[in-house]
This record gives sequence, structure tokens and C-alpha cells, in this order.
Amino acid sequence: MDTHPKAPIGRPRGFDADEALERAMRVFWEQGYEGASLTDLTSAMGITRTSMYAAFGNKEELFRRALERYTEGPASYAARALREPTARQVATAFLGGSVRATTRPDCPTGCLGVQGSLAAGDPGRPARDALIAWRDEAISHLRDRFQRAVDEGDLPPDTDPGLLARYLMTVANGIAVQAVGGATRDDLQQVADMALRTWPPA
Repeated sequence: MDTHPKAPIGRPRGFDADEALERAMRVFWEQGYEGASLTDLTSAMGITRTSMYAAFGNKEELFRRALERYTEGPASYAARALREPTARQVATAFLGGSVRATTRPDCPTGCLGVQGSLAAGDPGRPARDALIAWRDEAISHLRDRFQRAVDEGDLPPDTDPGLLARYLMTVANGIAVQAVGGATRDDLQQVADMALRTWPPA
């Protein structure tokens, strides 16, 4: 005899919000903001639209939450790279992390932050704006770190920290796009290595 208490009729089915957000992140990562329909998202998350709205708000808010999760998970290499002792090691860790994150065999290829809204029209403007801010923040962190390197004599005094940060981000974004196009991890690591050969001497 089943002695387990039964949930009242009409009560929303419980679900693991953390796991649901992980699955939503992967859908956005693979399909972009506009490409990910509510049906795609709720099917992957294993919940109803009502439950999704109750737990995460609308699609835009769900995307922002998924981007936060991506930043703290697959893209966490960026924050770790900033803690490297020299500017060259920062750049090496940043590009190497980009190569690994965009070619993980158990994840979609490319970068959620790059692919998320490349083809977004007006309905995708909030996501596009969020991703522009996300990338600009990363550039700002790199710029501040390279400014410190200049101040400490780790980079030449005539180095432009902002330009160097944007250069590094541009290479990383290109790596992500190439990964979606089928470039292998080894191929992309060679690109990263080539970019580092032009790194300013200390």
C-alpha cells in the first residue's frame, strides 16, 4: 500500500530550479535568445510555462539568469585569468580558457555571450543589450588589469591598456565563432598561440 502523502490536486509540481536554469542556459547557448522558443525552454527545463514564469519571470529575465550562470560556470575562466601574476599569463589563461570553453565536448560549441544574440532583431534587443554590457564589462576588467601591469612595469609604459583588452576580447570572440563553425580545439589553440606571439615585451 502506498503510504506516501499525495500532493493536493492543482498544486504545481516541484522541480529543481538550479537544474532547470542549467538546462535553460544550454538552450540559449545553442540556439541564441530569439532562436530559443518558450516551448524549447520549458521542454528542456521539464516545467510548464506557468512554473517558468513563477520561478524565473519572463524570457528576458530567464536569459539574464542564464547568462549569470554561464559567467559563473563555463565562462569563469575569465575571472580566474585576471588573478594571474603577469599580463602575459592573464592573456594566456584568458585565450586558453576561451578555447576550452567553446570546444567542450559535453556542451554546445561557441560562447553564449557571443552567439546569444548575433542575429537578434527588435524582439531580441534586451538580450543584445545585456550581452553588449556583459562583453564591455569583461573588457573593462581586462583594461584595469593591464593598467595595473603598466603601473607595475610588467607592460611597457606606452602600452594602451584599453586597446590591448579589446584586442584580446576580439580574438576570444573570433575563437568562439570559429568553434561554432567546426574548428577543432587544436586549431583554435594555435590561433591563441599566434595572437600571444605579438604580446608586448615586459
